Amino acid sequence: MPSFDTVCEPNLPEVKNAVDNTAKEISTRFDFKGTAAAIELKDKDITVTGDAEFQLAQVEEILRNKLAKRNVDVRFLDMGDVQKIGGDKVKRVIKVKNGIATEDAKKITRIIKESKIKVQAAIQGEAVRVTGAKRDDLQATMALLRKEIADLPISFDNFRD
Repeated sequence: MPSFDTVCEPNLPEVKNAVDNTAKEISTRFDFKGTAAAIELKDKDITVTGDAEFQLAQVEEILRNKLAKRNVDVRFLDMGDVQKIGGDKVKRVIKVKNGIATEDAKKITRIIKESKIKVQAAIQGEAVRVTGAKRDDLQATMALLRKEIADLPISFDNFRD
């Protein structure tokens, strides 16, 4: 029986490369000389520090550009709140989304069921498995999900015939 998995997984090596390139650009740019502007990646958390919120916004813009050049969707970034740290410095922790949350998985299954396409959707951990009798139904479901789910960077894996 044909099936595929709907997943939300970033290309982590490319995310790491984009963060490294952003750090390199920060160290060479004239307007960041002598400031606390920095960026680092630990596990799936990107920490951006700077002297002011304006500087954080500049560093985040550089990061977004580097991610776009590496074909990583910026919707994977979950922006945290700006926190004040010692003195006049600020930081923001940006989480890299990995996996489909339970509410989003339920939303995906509800959309599939309401579409009346002859496929079944089942939540399996951080993915949604979609099975159907015909390959065309599965491809129609993929097109539907791409159109309906705009806030999540979903992709499709394990297409089996």
